[in-house]
Amino acid sequence: MTDLVSSKYTFVCDPDECDCLIELTSSDGFGFPSGVMELTCPCGRKTTLVSVEHATLNTPTKESEQMEETTTIGSDAFHSPAVEYNPNMLVTYKRIHGYSDPEYTTDKVTSIEWDLHNGRQSQKTVAVLNDKIDNVRSYIKERFADSDDQEALTDIAEFLDISLTQTVTISATIQVDVEVELPLDEVNDFDAHYFLQDELCIDSNNGNVSIESWTVDNTDVNWD
Repeated sequence: MTDLVSSKYTFVCDPDECDCLIELTSSDGFGFPSGVMELTCPCGRKTTLVSVEHATLNTPTKESEQMEETTTIGSDAFHSPAVEYNPNMLVTYKRIHGYSDPEYTTDKVTSIEWDLHNGRQSQKTVAVLNDKIDNVRSYIKERFADSDDQEALTDIAEFLDISLTQTVTISATIQVDVEVELPLDEVNDFDAHYFLQDELCIDSNNGNVSIESWTVDNTDVNWD
């Protein structure tokens, strides 16, 4: 083993978009070309260089054994500039599992690229399948009432988690009689319309009913 002088570069990406910190350690002769220190975040954004530290690395003496560069992506960070593409670079990144605790894993750039590619393909597949399900939903709802085989349509709807319901909007005129005690000094200024609009409440005992809006159109006060 021999000692090589190395440099440790710390980059951050946009904290409002990526939340990523990248540390890159490179030996002399493997650093940034022409002294231009730039690094691109895996998210595609240019990162910002925040510090450079010099260190000493123990490396194999065989010329055939090359030092692997390791990029560590932490949880507290921003987005960074670009380094020369290296498909064998090792990257440590945070793998998120929904609401459970994240785990940190290390993989080569090529493996991450394939994971990203497969993820994009999966998203496209999901979008296509959802579009097909929407077409089936429309087909069933348009034909269900007049179908001679509602049982088969019901089975298909259950397979695809399609709700066999239709949302309708009902407009109605409702007459209510309200009795209220008014102080005598407020009688002349009493406005029945605004009073009902402020004090009347309309609700439903049916969980499938949602009252979006209501208004008071006409009022008539019997002063006798």
